[in-house]
Amino acid sequence: MKKKTTPWILAVLGCIAMLSGCQGEKQKIYEQAEQNLEQGSYEAALSGYETSAANGVHLPQSYRGMGIASLRMGDYEGAIESFTNALNCEKVSKSLAKDILSYRITAEIRAQQYENAMADCQTLAQDYSMDADGYYLAGTVALAMDSYDEAMTNFDEAYVEEPTYDMALQIYQAYLERDMEADGTRYLEAALETEPKDAGDYCDRGRAYYYMQDYSNAQKELIEAVNNDSTEALLILGMVYLASDDISNARAMYQEYTAAEGESAGGYNGLALCDIAEENYDAALTNISTGLPLASEEERQDLLFNEIVAYERKLDFSKAQEKAEEYLELYPDDESVQKELAFLKTRTSTQENTAAESEVSSQDGAALDNTDTEGTVQ
Repeated sequence: MKKKTTPWILAVLGCIAMLSGCQGEKQKIYEQAEQNLEQGSYEAALSGYETSAANGVHLPQSYRGMGIASLRMGDYEGAIESFTNALNCEKVSKSLAKDILSYRITAEIRAQQYENAMADCQTLAQDYSMDADGYYLAGTVALAMDSYDEAMTNFDEAYVEEPTYDMALQIYQAYLERDMEADGTRYLEAALETEPKDAGDYCDRGRAYYYMQDYSNAQKELIEAVNNDSTEALLILGMVYLASDDISNARAMYQEYTAAEGESAGGYNGLALCDIAEENYDAALTNISTGLPLASEEERQDLLFNEIVAYERKLDFSKAQEKAEEYLELYPDDESVQKELAFLKTRTSTQENTAAESEVSSQDGAALDNTDTEGTVQ
């Protein structure tokens, strides 16, 4: 005799299948957000993480992803809020909490919330074991608050913990942003005392020499990196040639990079810089337009900045001002473009006044011509 499956059992099995399917779809959304973040598609990543957070999927990780995507897009307040939400979640492991706290400090630095950043650095030191990244963040905050001795102490600790080219370059960049590159140069010099082991090391050494404006040694190190199959070195070598006013070789490097990597924002940005140096501004704008759809967020910022430069050099101040205003909507903390916009406003105002005076002059001239004609007729 066959046993019959009762309707309620079928219903339960159906519900289980539906729930499994829903969970599977929610997990796919989260995994796609992870992939988008890794690929630099930050808007898509943010949207995916927001959906995952609403679905309750990997809640602290979803808030963390929202924060990183917002940070990359320049929304520092939004990033801080997301990182705070992540830290307030239940069952956040100690290693994940440390990672999220470090990201929040970075966002607070970008938002110029230095007091909050310093408080988080103190929490980092008290509740977790300090590493090179922690010391680097503490040094950056101290430097922003003009505590130069404290900054140096923390940077020294960071370099002791991680005596690499990358850490030396990060510390130098922190000083460079404060117009204190001389203080950062000693870390580059310390890094250059170590022996290079691979193409990446030669590339970093070339970058260090480039920052120190030692273009001869930079060229030597970067050519060695290129000979060891580093395509990244081609981009930096292009910068070295540009700094040396060797536009022909700079263009060749960017073309070689594009040939090796395929269409890339970095290659097109380099070609645009060559065009600007040769005063071929329309070509520069074409290369920038071609590069923008291919750009990561960092590359996009460089391209948009150079777009402003191209329009200004072209003496199209109105368009340059428009582009500067659009740029600052995306990157409001860029002080160089803030100053550039103030300058452009003076130029567009001058152009408008000149145009108005010219129009009045033309009208007065036309009126005089009419008077003369009428007098002749009479």
